[in-house]
Amino acid sequence: MAGQPGGPVGAPATAPSAPAVPAVDTVAERFHFLVNAPALFNAVVTALEWDVFGHLSAHPGASFEELRAATGVPAHSLRVLLHAVCTTGLLERHDDGTYHNARAAAELLAPDGPDSWRHILTGWREIYYPAFARMTEALAAGTNTALDAHPGEEPTLYRRLAHDPEREAVFHRSMSAFTLKSLDALVETEEFATVRHLLDVGGGDGTTSARLLARHPGMRSTVFDIPSVARLATDARSDAGSDAEAADRIRLHPGDLFTDPFPAGADAVLFSHVLEIFSAEQITELLAKAHSVLPPGGSVFVYGYNVSDDETRGWYSARLSLYLNVLASGQGMAYPARDYEHWMGRAGFGDVRTLTGYPYEHGLTIGTKP
Repeated sequence: MAGQPGGPVGAPATAPSAPAVPAVDTVAERFHFLVNAPALFNAVVTALEWDVFGHLSAHPGASFEELRAATGVPAHSLRVLLHAVCTTGLLERHDDGTYHNARAAAELLAPDGPDSWRHILTGWREIYYPAFARMTEALAAGTNTALDAHPGEEPTLYRRLAHDPEREAVFHRSMSAFTLKSLDALVETEEFATVRHLLDVGGGDGTTSARLLARHPGMRSTVFDIPSVARLATDARSDAGSDAEAADRIRLHPGDLFTDPFPAGADAVLFSHVLEIFSAEQITELLAKAHSVLPPGGSVFVYGYNVSDDETRGWYSARLSLYLNVLASGQGMAYPARDYEHWMGRAGFGDVRTLTGYPYEHGLTIGTKP
């Protein structure tokens, strides 16, 4: 029996050894994606604006020519864009040349409802991300120097947007859409079942209150926010339920969070995506104001991003913290839950605890007034 060439006669035949495959360096892979991500992010938003994902949802397997006819853009421009989006994995090009949404794109990017990523990413591109080019300057200065791109003298983005109603609408449409992504889990939280009158501080256009009232027929809500934002809440009142009575359970109370007193009469106060904007001292002040208007046994709820306890994980939390310090307020961050628990205790609340497991790195910290 012949052996392997060069080996002893009768030795068993063996396959040539394959070269060792180096282990995948996931950090290096992430680096290579990261340095190209700004361009690819904008390519995805352009595909949303051209309704590429929506068209492929309605017409899976469309050819290049069909997509060109649907978008009405030059063939070369479409070729460049489709290649870019295919590299992200969100679009797939099959061997026959047809295009398909990946499952994630079909679920996240094709729909065009109130919680569509189209609204979210448009707001991020137009308002959030241009500011990040000023990050080195802003962080070194310790203040939101990128704010000077927006007209006005006010110290926060939220107030300056009042000078530009069109951009303010884009901003709150984006904020509301992302809020809806994490809202279903919040409204199902059993601690809200006993609330009769909710004070929704910094409640924006009323999206959160509308969903809570639709889920809890015995609840009414007062949305407390600055006047230009409270005006937007008028449109959200119709989302509270299918009947006029449900919509009437949302009341608007314009005011300044720090200089105006909180409206009285609520048995629970909600800060949803609000407190992360501020410093520790300001957060403690707002929690103390909530404590002062609540009856004994009343509850305070703080809902928003929670960075991991060791402050090393959380992409969404990291993006938010950078946005706040570079553009929005010049302070704040996606604080870990333990910080909110500490501040609630300082404000006088007891039975403080945090519920975890909410979508998009969210947590709900709850306290009770003794």
